[in-house]
Amino acid sequence: MNSHNLAVEVGGISMKNPVMTASGTFGYGQEFASLFDLNRLGGIIVKGLSLKPSAGNPPPRTVEACGGMLNAIGLENVGLEAFVQKKLPFLQTLEIPIILNIYGQEVKAYAELAERIQELDGIAGIEVNISCPNVKAGGIAFGTDPKMAFEVVNAVREKTRLPVIAKLSPNVADIKAIARSVEDAGADAVSLINTITGMAVDVATRQPRLGNITGGLSGPAIKPIALRMVWEAAQAVRIPVIGIGGIMNVLDAMEFLIVGARAVQVGTANFVNPRATLEIVEGLKCYLVENNIGDINHIIGSLRTN
Repeated sequence: MNSHNLAVEVGGISMKNPVMTASGTFGYGQEFASLFDLNRLGGIIVKGLSLKPSAGNPPPRTVEACGGMLNAIGLENVGLEAFVQKKLPFLQTLEIPIILNIYGQEVKAYAELAERIQELDGIAGIEVNISCPNVKAGGIAFGTDPKMAFEVVNAVREKTRLPVIAKLSPNVADIKAIARSVEDAGADAVSLINTITGMAVDVATRQPRLGNITGGLSGPAIKPIALRMVWEAAQAVRIPVIGIGGIMNVLDAMEFLIVGARAVQVGTANFVNPRATLEIVEGLKCYLVENNIGDINHIIGSLRTN
């Protein structure tokens, strides 16, 4: 038996280690299968799914920023039906938890997605992206209002027995209030943060560098903000917290675990180093061995503030 345990449980999902891929940065998994053994990860969260296919935003859709990148992909995806036919069969061959990230423009779309996913084999959980514009409320994102966040997560909760993870937006005044609202709605865990809204301008043409004008900032530049919000959320709720935001290496991952994250998601790092997730898993193992710590769970929430 391995004396250095990396296994964690997050909202009813058992993982061999706390390292997952962040939605939208790892495709549907198969794109990375030739680079390393995906079964060595803690779990895979696939690119965000909607009921119908989505073409996303007009180009240009990505631009480099200092310490990260801006993206305005617009949640382009194949839609649930094509996912089930063309993407899911490969994912079902893996031995690790597969989590589907879902989004919709209305509450009923989230509920229908949850209901249909409930019937699929090989899905370990649902991550609910509530950072989407709510078309019925004048373009406000569900995730910026506690009542709307509650409504969406509650609708998903009523339609599925699968573990539900609510992915929170950082574009809010009080992350604790949103975290508590989704916990009250029945979420089994929260993941945060999603990208921070930003923009870039081409000085020569005086035009936005993204076709959508604004986009989501990710990468190392947002890590201090993400770390603070994860720490706040972990203190505010009883359910597990998953940390996301600028995690590039094992030390970044450790910081999130120490402030209270039960697991982490690696996103932008996958574009720079496709093996980043695997290297973080190996790094965590080495940390436990070198520091004679028997269980990664002893690290979680171990921040000393006095």
